[in-house]
Amino acid sequence: MRFRDRRQAGRALGEELLSRQEAGALPDPLVFGLPRGGLPVAREVADALGAPLEALVSRKIGAPGQPELAIGAVAGDAPPLWDREALAWLRATPEELAPLAERERRELRRREDLYRRGRPVPDLAGRTVVVVDDGLATGFTARAALRSVRVHHPARLVLAVPVGSREAVAALGREADEVVCLYEPRSFGSVGLWYEDFGQVDDEEALRLLHGDGGG
Repeated sequence: MRFRDRRQAGRALGEELLSRQEAGALPDPLVFGLPRGGLPVAREVADALGAPLEALVSRKIGAPGQPELAIGAVAGDAPPLWDREALAWLRATPEELAPLAERERRELRRREDLYRRGRPVPDLAGRTVVVVDDGLATGFTARAALRSVRVHHPARLVLAVPVGSREAVAALGREADEVVCLYEPRSFGSVGLWYEDFGQVDDEEALRLLHGDGGG
């Protein structure tokens, strides 16, 4: 099973979530997309549910000299989330790696300011919050995102993705009230393998998805 692109995956995910909403499981929903790849999926989900769409920025912290190796993540105002096994392998402490976390926090703030356009974070207390990404490999940035939402006391916290590794889906089931994943392949690889078109999503497209334009 492969998706044509993120929008098609979002429509399929939206149909699944709409059936749950019609059954009363997703009252008063607010959809958060993880930029940037999660936003095209989240746009379709929000449209299906008739819900507002917001961006929830979560940034991976890469290892020194190996930026593609995730050793942690930051989201919202929450403290950095560290992969303890990775830190042990690097023989490093969170304090030693604090400059890396701060660099990602600065980029997180830049993107939040760009995507929100000065609007305050909506009140999440008592709401159903649906966090959407284009897929789960390790699920580390999604975990940080979920924890940053949980502190705002939503009534229900749902993570929704078109595809995910079985290990990540199981692990994140302990962070969200529910994980909705359309496809959990036995051998996962990477998220991009499950899309025919997995092109980059730039800031202009992200703004268009969020606000209907690419302007500032």
